[in-house]
Amino acid sequence: MAHAWQFFRAGGVDQVVIASGADIAHLHELDQKLWVGLACPTRGIHFDTRTLDLIDTDHDGRIRAPELLAACRWACERLKDPEQLIRGGDRLALDALAEAGEGPAMRAEARRTLERHGHAEAPDIGLDEIAERQKHLAAERFNGDGIVTPATAGDGAALKAVIEQVLQAQGGVADASGAMGVDETRATAFFDAVQALLDWHARGEADCGTMRPAAQAVDAVHDKVEDYFARCRLASYDPAAAEALNAPPVEELRKLAAVRLSLATDPLQALPLAPVGAHRPLPLGEGANPAWQAALQRLRTEAVQPLLGSDAAELDEAGWQRLKARVAPCRQWLAARPAGPLAGLSSADLQALVGHDLPAMRARLLQLMADDKAAAPLHGHVNDLEKLLRLQRDLLVLLRNFVSFAAFYRREGAVFQAGRLFLDGRSCDLTVNVADAAKHAVIAGLAKAYLAYCECTRGTQKMTIAAAFTAGDVDFLFVGRNGLFYDREGQDWDARIVKVIENPISIRQAFLSPYKKFLRMIEEQVAKRAAASDTAAQGKLGGWAGRIATADKSPPVAGVAAAPADAAAAGKGRIDVGTVAALGVALGSISAVLVGVFTKFVDLGWWIPVALAGIVLSISGPSMLIAWLKLRQRSLGPILDASGWAINGRMQLNVRLGASLSQTAHLPPGTVRRPDPFAERHGWGWTLGTLALVVALGVGAWRLGWLERWWPGTASAVPAARPASAVAATPAASAAVVPAAGAASAR
Repeated sequence: MAHAWQFFRAGGVDQVVIASGADIAHLHELDQKLWVGLACPTRGIHFDTRTLDLIDTDHDGRIRAPELLAACRWACERLKDPEQLIRGGDRLALDALAEAGEGPAMRAEARRTLERHGHAEAPDIGLDEIAERQKHLAAERFNGDGIVTPATAGDGAALKAVIEQVLQAQGGVADASGAMGVDETRATAFFDAVQALLDWHARGEADCGTMRPAAQAVDAVHDKVEDYFARCRLASYDPAAAEALNAPPVEELRKLAAVRLSLATDPLQALPLAPVGAHRPLPLGEGANPAWQAALQRLRTEAVQPLLGSDAAELDEAGWQRLKARVAPCRQWLAARPAGPLAGLSSADLQALVGHDLPAMRARLLQLMADDKAAAPLHGHVNDLEKLLRLQRDLLVLLRNFVSFAAFYRREGAVFQAGRLFLDGRSCDLTVNVADAAKHAVIAGLAKAYLAYCECTRGTQKMTIAAAFTAGDVDFLFVGRNGLFYDREGQDWDARIVKVIENPISIRQAFLSPYKKFLRMIEEQVAKRAAASDTAAQGKLGGWAGRIATADKSPPVAGVAAAPADAAAAGKGRIDVGTVAALGVALGSISAVLVGVFTKFVDLGWWIPVALAGIVLSISGPSMLIAWLKLRQRSLGPILDASGWAINGRMQLNVRLGASLSQTAHLPPGTVRRPDPFAERHGWGWTLGTLALVVALGVGAWRLGWLERWWPGTASAVPAARPASAVAATPAASAAVVPAAGAASAR
């Protein structure tokens, strides 16, 4: 029958309950579509790294579902009852080991380990005894890992020298003791390289014989000689090209005069071998480029003289072609030299290195590795004891943070939670380690959560975390804000916000957001106007200060210079009657509009609260709707995906869960709060002003007859309407007053 599973619902996802050993034993039967996680990193999470490395069989720094299933199957095969993985514990009972398979051998090795520690009758074994046993085995000559070091060779000086040469040529790998050694792969590659070089040298003796020095001399200058004769052929094609082909321009040569020259420098070696000319031979001594004279002299003595039978100091192109043809087979052999760190060794050097019997030396080293591997079962049982004990202690915790997120949703502390951040009067529990904030933010931004990336420092140590703020407001969360971070070990770190991803935190924050933005805009505009006014005032004060400082040096001429200034000052001080009238009309229009709006509002009567609610909803509604939509999409998955996890579901972070992940400051119960001696004192001014405003509004309502509408019987003081003739006469009378006022001001 199929195993019966239990599930719980959290984060909008059905998650499996792992509560028995049978659940672990049958985990491979559970559809992986029902797993919360499919992969996780071995670093950056709060978990024993040694246990993670033992589960990570391919050592790629990630644990995937197949590796976790293999660990469950491996542990269940070596235990009598998989329920032992649920009980956990730091010590492994010997009676808990299986009676078949690897169980008896592991029990026997556990007994030997306990005997070495003087606890032969102990019923269980712990990590301390196992670690001590591993150190002892690693220090032995043969430790079972198949890696041999120079010390493994013992008294064999020749074999020890070969191991050292393999280390130099192929590099090494650390064995169980930590010393650098060589494995079978490196040893095989070394001996294959030596054999290939010996075979190459043997072919050279047959193909080249005494011509090897000549071929090497030709190889050393081949490209430069070819370049020289190609230039000479171009010069014969066009004599005018000889000057351009000979050397760089004079300006380039003059630059060399300002630097320290050497025959080995690139500028000199890049010049042609000799002056270029039509059908000109190549000088092999004097007249050649000084940087190449030594190589050309070697070409003359080791190739030209013995192969061409000529002791001439020059070599024409025809002689060069004959010389190349003579050494062509030998040059092909030289080009076939095997590459590698041993390529420069001669046949004698190689034989001195590995001896005259290469197969015998190879067999000795491989036999030494085989002897080391023969000790592997003993070491393997000790290592298996360590792995089984660690899985007994840690496997259930990993399953409840991988297959399901029970530890997170039960608020037990998930392995991906880095610690707790205290900042801006609240604490944040949803924090994750981040390697690169910029890369992390690209994916984590899809979580629709308010994230603050903090750089944490503790002495010389540094790390970066991403903290999710899920409660409170965001008014004072900005880059540069400092806080305190406690990691899972309880160590405190200085934290500073370096990057922020803004998203709504709550509906309440979204409701107040438009008003806060409006007030912030007003404050910014007032600040700008105040700054502009201050700048203008400072300019005027500067001008006045300048005139005062130079008053004694340039006095104004009476009746001439002062007159225009006085006139301008008089013009500025006079108020235009038309301006006053325009301002009166504008204020009247504004007042009429405000009175009309207020009248319509008051006409609503008992519907006024509904109108107020409608106004508030029209302002805050859009931001609240957007916040509601984003809060419904807020999830944990993208935050962990950006940290290297492979999350199978969305893992929602609803408002209730978010309130538990970020907690604001609250006074403890029974607190007695003393008054603030530095609180703002508003005094009677605010009270009187408020009362005056209420009275003014009441009088206005009474004058307009609105009180009669609400409370019948209240008389209005509005005067009776005037006749039409009187109303018609009013504009004329007003028109007559304005000229009179103008005339009075003119007088």
